[in-house]
Amino acid sequence: MKPAGKERPGIPGTLHRFLQRFDQVPAESAWYLADIGEARGLQELNTRQNPQILKSLKQFAIIESAVSSNRIEGVEMDRERIMPLLVGGSQVRDRNEEEIQGYKKALDLIFGAPASLPVAETTFKALHALVRGEIWDAGQYKDRDSDIVEKYPDGRERIRFHTVSAAQTPQAMGRFVADFDQCLKERTVHPLIAIAAFNLDFLCIHPFRDGNGRVSRLLLVLMLLSAGYEVGRYISLERLIEENKERYYETLELSSTGWHEGTHDPWPLINHLLFILKSAYKEFESRASGIQPPRGEKHERILEGFESLPETFSMADLAAKCPGISLETVRKAVKDLKGEGKITVLKAGRDALWRKVGK
Repeated sequence: MKPAGKERPGIPGTLHRFLQRFDQVPAESAWYLADIGEARGLQELNTRQNPQILKSLKQFAIIESAVSSNRIEGVEMDRERIMPLLVGGSQVRDRNEEEIQGYKKALDLIFGAPASLPVAETTFKALHALVRGEIWDAGQYKDRDSDIVEKYPDGRERIRFHTVSAAQTPQAMGRFVADFDQCLKERTVHPLIAIAAFNLDFLCIHPFRDGNGRVSRLLLVLMLLSAGYEVGRYISLERLIEENKERYYETLELSSTGWHEGTHDPWPLINHLLFILKSAYKEFESRASGIQPPRGEKHERILEGFESLPETFSMADLAAKCPGISLETVRKAVKDLKGEGKITVLKAGRDALWRKVGK
């Protein structure tokens, strides 16, 4: 992809283009919108059922989101540290843990009061400050030009996209927010299409030196909540994006090609994000709208998860195998397994490790 050439004040963007002339919605997009609309109609019914399951889903969604969104960017942590850090209040040990914990704090802020977080530059910077922690430019736009570079295993590199220059970033972000507000006010496009287009334009502007991907995913969750799409509270959109990471990056590159010139095709990424949202609703319905499991079924599910674990495992490993089951129930099952002599403690405390007996 070549640079855009001499830059000009009026940087083209997807939202700006939709305001000038809205593209015809592709059939695939229309199908996604219809399916998501139907799922949203069942949202209130599903959230009234099985409150204990919903509580557990919320807890696991936050954990999965914090881990997955950072892992997409190459930020990882030991699996034994996940629960102590994100649930138990353990102190961070390194830079990676600081960023993962910061992402959880950002989600807590979003889920706590989404209405108090407007789609504004102050919000973008506040979320960035949380996910980047104590780094020197946390919460600040980039102060030098940066491109998106793809690195290959053999050491080769290529510039995948030339982002908006540091000098033009504040102006671009200001117009970008105004375009989004106008799209919603005038109902130029369906809100979900506007949200997906916002995501694309944000990533093309690339306002921060680092952390743009994570902030874009936080904003996706926030904007969906503000528009009445609550599924991100219960199902990790970030996990679904990670599970489809190759397609995510492929559609992002397809949709960003020609962005500077205003000749790009935004629909590959828009459709992929609609696919992620539809998948989240499908998973949510299967977990939240079913009949309350009979007594003993939870125990059987925990045992099934236990059998699929490696010889050595942590509480977090077993809990991840049992979505929709509370941590208290999983802990009780582990205590029972120990009492039955099926497992033994390798390491006690917050970072406890267990080993299957007879393996």
